[in-house]
Amino acid sequence: MKTGNLIIEHATVVTPVGSSARKGSDMSELLTIKDACVVCTDGVIEYVGPADNLPPVDFSLFDRIDAGGKALLPGFVDSHTHLIFGGFRPDEFEWRLKGDTYMSIMQRGGGIQSTVNATRATSEDELVRRAQWFIDRMSDMGVTTVEAKSGYGLDTATEEKMLRAIRRLAEKTDQKLRIVSTFLGAHAVPKEYAGRTDEYVDLIIREMLPRFRDLTDCCDIFCEKNVFEIEESRRLLTAAKEMGYKLKLHADEIVQLGGAELAAELGALSADHLLHVSDAGVESMAKAGVVATLLPLTAFTLKEPYAPARKFIDAGGAVALATDLNPGSCFSGSIPLTIALACIYMKMSIEEVITALTLNGAAAIGLADEVGSIEVGKKADFAMLETDNINILPYYVGMNCVGTVISGGRILRQGIK
Repeated sequence: MKTGNLIIEHATVVTPVGSSARKGSDMSELLTIKDACVVCTDGVIEYVGPADNLPPVDFSLFDRIDAGGKALLPGFVDSHTHLIFGGFRPDEFEWRLKGDTYMSIMQRGGGIQSTVNATRATSEDELVRRAQWFIDRMSDMGVTTVEAKSGYGLDTATEEKMLRAIRRLAEKTDQKLRIVSTFLGAHAVPKEYAGRTDEYVDLIIREMLPRFRDLTDCCDIFCEKNVFEIEESRRLLTAAKEMGYKLKLHADEIVQLGGAELAAELGALSADHLLHVSDAGVESMAKAGVVATLLPLTAFTLKEPYAPARKFIDAGGAVALATDLNPGSCFSGSIPLTIALACIYMKMSIEEVITALTLNGAAAIGLADEVGSIEVGKKADFAMLETDNINILPYYVGMNCVGTVISGGRILRQGIK
């Protein structure tokens, strides 16, 4: 029997459709097929529809699952994580509980630089081992595609070590998830370049971008006041674009700086965080087709206002949701809590949330033509709930109600029969 040959019977298919991000009111439009059959060959969807219309199939060549009417969703796409790192920072969590801010923690020697120090001292093998633990947990929650950023090296050798670790994880023959990488060398200004931000940007452009082009397709930057401001961000991202990188930005997270407008100007795949985005930034991103990747777990952890999901959707924009798993500001990769926060505090409907965590998440990393929906020709990636009612997702606050997880037609986890 070939790996990836699978037939799912008696499923309630619930999926967005298309090969690009869904925008505005279209985010609420999900295709629902009851008593559906899904046929997957070599890890790719070959048929989706009523069992009555199923073409002749040699069932002996396939694994089979009887879904029993349960909701079958596309596998979730976590399109913004920092799951490769050395060390942990629980002391900073305590500092925040006592009132310290994200920026004040950075100024006292914590924050990203603390993880940089630990990551530089951690071997590539250990980075791979630690990240695999997170990947296994993500899989249990229905994630089948995950983005992983570098950015805790801030020098050529360590950034390369992180990107190599991500590639090793992605290429493991028994890997559960699809893993894509993003280069984030401009995550912070390293201490050895303090006061010389332009020189560090020069180093990235001159040395890192050309060196890493074969290791990753995307380039990201932390566009923020007193980190990399607008002109520095424009210069680096323009150089990256000229070298063929797809662009992403951490934008308008701490203050309203204009990162959203810059993302629109440069035609980025996505701008992420956006807690303090301007109305003009919302409009420009919507018009330019830049995906707004919103990270409610980080806002929750930092006790910050949530990003204005409704403004983006009402402006005709595309919203994705992701966890922002990282060792500092958001030490969580919880898809269930992400869903609950988006519905309860960001006023997104469950239909919009499903689109945001599947097709739009795929679009945010340039993979909407391959994953993110249950359609013929796409990867056979699925998250099956333990019920036919999708409203269980936010109702089951912070608890996992995904029973069966399938990646590339392989059954990774099978729920109660």
